[in-house]
Amino acid sequence: MSRQVLVTGAAGFIGYHLSERLLRAGDEVVGLDNLNDYYDPKLKEARLDRLKQHKGFRFLRADLGDRTGVEKIWKEIRPEVVVHLAAQAGVRYSLTHPHAYAKSNLEGMLDVLEACRAEKTGHLIFASSSSVYGLNQSMPFSERDNVDHPVSLYAATKKSNELMAHCYAHLYGIPCTGLRFFTVYGPWGRPDMAYYKFTRNLLEGKEIELYGDGKTQRDFTYVDDIVEGVVRLTRHPAQPNPNWSGKMPDPATSPAPYRIYNIGNNQAVELGRFVAAIEAATGKKAKIVRKPIPPGDVVATAANVDDLEKAVGFRPQTSIEEGMKRFVEWYRSFAGG
Repeated sequence: MSRQVLVTGAAGFIGYHLSERLLRAGDEVVGLDNLNDYYDPKLKEARLDRLKQHKGFRFLRADLGDRTGVEKIWKEIRPEVVVHLAAQAGVRYSLTHPHAYAKSNLEGMLDVLEACRAEKTGHLIFASSSSVYGLNQSMPFSERDNVDHPVSLYAATKKSNELMAHCYAHLYGIPCTGLRFFTVYGPWGRPDMAYYKFTRNLLEGKEIELYGDGKTQRDFTYVDDIVEGVVRLTRHPAQPNPNWSGKMPDPATSPAPYRIYNIGNNQAVELGRFVAAIEAATGKKAKIVRKPIPPGDVVATAANVDDLEKAVGFRPQTSIEEGMKRFVEWYRSFAGG
């Protein structure tokens, strides 16, 4: 049956892909975005143009910092499901623009939670991040690991979002599902991400900056795999854990309708293999410049996704080689490279 789904950040990378998938499945989607200039708004507008081709899509330009405007939107739409993806992204950008994260990621999340409370929204899914694992070195990362030591303000705001959502699940019974995304990549991606910049530079014959010694690892997750997991979870609102104990608390669940899931490719890829995949997809040899690992970056990420598979019968599995091949094909068609 068709549902009314509200997607914040609908002009963004994941928001675009999710909205398109929901529309193709017959859902009605209301997309919110403020079209900010963190990266070229023309890319966001190009994504929106594709979404507007679907008759079930409606776009509203809105800023989640506008509390009154957000309340009016929720009251008018009365969405059955909200997928909150709008946020100020980027670990390194948070080192130079910290206040942007307080406004977008903290105030924005509060506006969404308050609107969901007022309109009794049936299910809120919100984007967290693998960056919350911070100094944790227990690999692969589990939802039950300690995440009290973030190493960037961006990570701290995402951890805060999880805490805020739990409060509202506990106080008001709003089913809240948090998703810790692991390095998402693919067509229509963000130009500030490494895979995008590396591809552009290789095709233009420019150098690429590689941080560390090439042994740094990331759990690269293809966007279609992310979307598959999110779509399945939209039909599985968080439920209270009847076995939860305050004496031995499970961080991923609660006696309230609250749940945290990792959503990653469950396979750490060394940056050397990552670069090789881009070289293979572009047919170009990389000119590498080594740089120290920047502050706020973590050395390695890898997701344990057993809980996600148990909940919805799916685990991401697209290889970096296949995923980069698809991205480069899109990039060449989009950028004319």
